[in-house]
Amino acid sequence: MQVSVDRDRCCSSGMCVTNAPEVFDQDGRDSLVVLRRTVLLPEQFDDVVLAAELCPGRAITVTGDEPERIGA
Repeated sequence: MQVSVDRDRCCSSGMCVTNAPEVFDQDGRDSLVVLRRTVLLPEQFDDVVLAAELCPGRAITVTGDEPERIGA
């Protein structure tokens, strides 16, 4: 499973960091999303999918073994 972000779509809400701090961070200069890792461990999948679903800018994309669980 992999995750990517589109910093141009990020609106700095911090929902990603709140839900999956081991995967996401926010840049200290502009508070935009920063990936800590691009390949997810199985135990991180649910938290990252939730972060993607709650992202108001729809800046997070998750791909991999279970794409049907990922919100549009």
